[in-house]
Amino acid sequence: MLEKTFYKSLLKHSFNMPVKIVFWDGSSVIYGDGTPEVTITFKEKIPIRDITKNASIALGEAYMDRKIEIQGSIQELIESAYESADSFMRSSKFRKFLPKQGHSEKESENDVQSHYDVGNDFYKLWLDDTLTYSCAYFTDGNHDDLTKAQVDKVHHILKKLDPKPGKTLLDIGCGWGTLMLTAAKEYGLKVTGVTLSEEQYRFVKERIEKEGLQDVAEVKLIDYRELGTQTWDYITSVGMFEHVGKENLGLYFKDIQGYLANDGVALIHGITRQQGGAYNGWINKYIFPGGYVPGLEEMIGHIEENHMQIADIEMLRRHYQRTLEIWDMNFNEHRAQILDMMGERFTRMWDLYLQACAASFESGNIDVIQYLITKGPSGKNLPMTRDYMTK
Repeated sequence: MLEKTFYKSLLKHSFNMPVKIVFWDGSSVIYGDGTPEVTITFKEKIPIRDITKNASIALGEAYMDRKIEIQGSIQELIESAYESADSFMRSSKFRKFLPKQGHSEKESENDVQSHYDVGNDFYKLWLDDTLTYSCAYFTDGNHDDLTKAQVDKVHHILKKLDPKPGKTLLDIGCGWGTLMLTAAKEYGLKVTGVTLSEEQYRFVKERIEKEGLQDVAEVKLIDYRELGTQTWDYITSVGMFEHVGKENLGLYFKDIQGYLANDGVALIHGITRQQGGAYNGWINKYIFPGGYVPGLEEMIGHIEENHMQIADIEMLRRHYQRTLEIWDMNFNEHRAQILDMMGERFTRMWDLYLQACAASFESGNIDVIQYLITKGPSGKNLPMTRDYMTK
């Protein structure tokens, strides 16, 4: 009885659309007016102490373990919870207890490998042909296919740098190499990519050798903090700073400043919260160990503290929502194969992760922002207007 009273109190005002809750004893309740769009079924009780300690971990694990079933769109359900002013997802009471994190070089290596070294075969099933695992850029609304949108994103980033052939570029967190190798082949740059993922390192190294780019491209399996005293004319870093941790964010920008040549240009692309920095316990535990999404003000402060200036900022929230929706669609098209490869718990975990992130972007709980940064006066060697970025 106590558990059911707690659950009803927890869920009563948590959604801005009609939702049906079915409890473990078969009883049910509908919150909101109209026909329920989503049904949440609790197959068994989730201990109150687990929810009050960390609601995202407790409920995420319950879904992974089939203690909770959801009929209807998970994305719409979570987006509704973010939109509801009285939702438990907005309550500091449920968000203050978070796993302790560490970001030593060894811990960072372990964190990256736990996520990206799941296996290239897994990512190939649901990413696009470029194997780009970051926000795409849709130049034609929602009508672009994902591969085109990822290629357009790479060019959008590189064009912002206004790159000159023969100059050098460092790509921190190079992924499977699409950006760095595009910069080498199509923009005439000498490129260096760094990653901590052994799977990504081997993949990019093979691409460089296969495409005969050894004279203009190199990839290093190294922590970006260990690159030494070399400098580059341009730096790109896509989907990277979310992994360094709150305590290391200032050091991340200090390193960028150190690796950037005088009057050099950097394009830093990553998830940012306009409302201020935040962790998510379940995502930190199961998807991105050590992850932290910084706030916009926090990011700008670190850029200024490290004697760099901002030349341009662009918000791409809707682009990441669309990217995640396509990823989840691709994921579920290959769900049977993923079940065979990874098992049911992992498959439910990743489907939940992709839909939850899409909902978080849709609601404005998180954003993805591109920061164009210069070492020296803002935009000193860049064109006077933004027109050059879209030509």
